[in-house]
Amino acid sequence: MKEGRGTWRVHARGVALCLALIAVFGIEGNSLADEGGTAGNMVVFRGGYVHLDSGRGNELFTDVHGAGGLNDSQHGWYVGAWLDHLLSPDVWGMMNDTAVVGEIGLQFNRIASKEVLSTSNLGLDNGTPQPNLVAVHTTAALQELTMVVVSVAPKIRFMQSHRLSPWVIPGGLDILVFSPPSNGAQYLDVGVQFGAGVDYNVWKAFRIGLEARYHLAANMTNSVTNNFLQVGPYLGISF
Repeated sequence: MKEGRGTWRVHARGVALCLALIAVFGIEGNSLADEGGTAGNMVVFRGGYVHLDSGRGNELFTDVHGAGGLNDSQHGWYVGAWLDHLLSPDVWGMMNDTAVVGEIGLQFNRIASKEVLSTSNLGLDNGTPQPNLVAVHTTAALQELTMVVVSVAPKIRFMQSHRLSPWVIPGGLDILVFSPPSNGAQYLDVGVQFGAGVDYNVWKAFRIGLEARYHLAANMTNSVTNNFLQVGPYLGISF
């Protein structure tokens, strides 16, 4: 399934929302200097909306090639966490009040799934018909579509000494794990992510924010495009 204009409109709206918040709130806020706090090291919990560039319908392991309906939703949700580790508070002496941090992230994506025929319904073992094995039943069952993302990325945080701090990720590494696997039984992929966000110090070490990221995959599963967009809020605890 190829990406259509509607998908790009969703991408544009999500990114535009995040950038708009940065533009509206990214003004000079109250300084944290008097309180001795910055947004350097931080542990973050996040969740939100996911949109795939291409649905996974009409595959063997997702819906038996549409034999009982297509499991082709492109929408879902994500939960995850990341750890920011301060690398430099001033871009190694080149920019005041602008920090570089290293982000290590872990995320779980769940795509809206449907009740369809699956390989277990049809008496298949790893997608291959077995000798003298017949289908036990042909009723539909919920076939879950999930993804795990492990990532490492550099992040540039602006206005470090202020309560409100926008940030960008110019590019980071993604390792993607899919379930169920592709038609070729492949379940691993690699890619790059780009992101932007903004967060606000609400009380002591606690910060709330909004992020938008786009994940560009190498598509090593040889079936569908694995690129996806995510937009959602997060809660951070600085240390």
